[in-house]
Amino acid sequence: MTEREEHRTQDHRTPAILVVLVGLAIVVGVALRFIVRSELWFDEALSVNIARLPLADLPDALRQDGAPPLYYALLHVWTEIFGTGDVAVRALSGVVAVATLPLAYLAGRRLGGRTVAWAAVLVLVSSPYAIRYATESRMYALVMLLVLWGYLALRRALEAPTLGRLAVVALVTALLVYTQYWCLYVLVATGLGLVVAAGRGPSDLRRPALRTIAAMVVGGLTFLPWVPTFLDQLAHTGTPWGDPVVPWSGAAGALISFVGGEDHAEAFLLLLPFLLLPLLAVFGRALDERRIELDLHTRPAVRWEGAAAYGILLFGLTASWAAGTAFEGRYASVVFPLFVLLVAFGVTTFADPRVRVGVLVVVVLLGFWGAARNVEELRTQAAKSANIVRAEARPGDLVVYCPDQIGPDASRLLEGEDVRQVTFPDLGRPERIDWVDYRERIAAADPAAFVRRVLRKAGDSTIYFVAAPGYNNVAGKCEAIAGALSRSRPADIRVLPDADILEPQGLTVYRAG
Repeated sequence: MTEREEHRTQDHRTPAILVVLVGLAIVVGVALRFIVRSELWFDEALSVNIARLPLADLPDALRQDGAPPLYYALLHVWTEIFGTGDVAVRALSGVVAVATLPLAYLAGRRLGGRTVAWAAVLVLVSSPYAIRYATESRMYALVMLLVLWGYLALRRALEAPTLGRLAVVALVTALLVYTQYWCLYVLVATGLGLVVAAGRGPSDLRRPALRTIAAMVVGGLTFLPWVPTFLDQLAHTGTPWGDPVVPWSGAAGALISFVGGEDHAEAFLLLLPFLLLPLLAVFGRALDERRIELDLHTRPAVRWEGAAAYGILLFGLTASWAAGTAFEGRYASVVFPLFVLLVAFGVTTFADPRVRVGVLVVVVLLGFWGAARNVEELRTQAAKSANIVRAEARPGDLVVYCPDQIGPDASRLLEGEDVRQVTFPDLGRPERIDWVDYRERIAAADPAAFVRRVLRKAGDSTIYFVAAPGYNNVAGKCEAIAGALSRSRPADIRVLPDADILEPQGLTVYRAG
């Protein structure tokens, strides 16, 4: 009897309370995927502003932004139907996140039977990480859905490489490369694993592995029309807003992101099971209700899933560090579904059903505790400044954003207001960001010259200076602009940046003498 078959034979012992727990968790988890208080922050507002463009204009806009087009095209269609309000644009990610739950069940059941299936749903539905990106108008919820779909498609193709199953592998491959560039690491690592399986795996796996590789190549060929844009982005955009991190630091950051982020105490409580359960899944086996055996050869049932989860993350972090690009925890969405499966399988290491349920209850409660913060926490301080501008500004007054990275979300709140809006460093419009050679342009920008241009443009109008501290490569320049404006006009500080908010912003008003 194989290890997976052994898990399936134990399914009849699954406590009924687990089904009740899953039902309650799904209700709460689905609700949390659509409830959030904060206005759109920079990344979200920028996504919406790009998606509002005609579809034919997306390639040029994304050449400046540095992202692939699939999510923006989907969001464009979505907003044409449902509008561009905060709830509407975020609902796309919420719907995608809800659709991911049945895929988690199917993946868990294929991996280890009904117990693992329900555990996977529980872990995912209560995850603060999954809930966060379900309430954000970005592509990361879509990435998680596609990774789980790809996992299922790959497993099915390796079992029976029919034309239909291989076509699904090719389709998911194409969708991944057009969704987020970190998905390329998933595909490369998966392809290398398949090459090993085709050359050194069991004889009955070699031909399916070769055919699956061929399907992935076919899917990857769809990326060829986008390659010129991708190469241009690679050369001129990158991640100028951040600095590279060494792989081990990035790995720690990814794990902390999975449990809700380093700013919350409850996240560190959830970190313990998220560290231990995947290790137990890969190395542990229950001998009886009190003893667990560790096997350094790993457990066959999850050997490849464990290798994929950790291998893809380390491969991506190493490649990112070598290329000099930054890493954020959201990029690890490409491996998060595999971690969910490992956590779920790790629960089955405990032979006693009562312990399994207890462990799941702890994971779910800690997850929802962290996710509850997502409802109330503000992601941007833009509303405070926007409210003052709306209440006080006269037609023709000038709103200046420094740096331009805070422009999209703040300007979104001023739509319809009869004010002029410009950004540092180029006096450009605030709706979108041109990331092309961004570091060089910021370094070359002269705050004093910028202030002279602002004063000429403002004339006798009031200047509303919205600024944020601490942005990478912009250090000191916004402060220099504020100082120069204060020497020309009296300064009225109306809003101070709040460091507890993801995107703090301050507001100083400069009226003509």
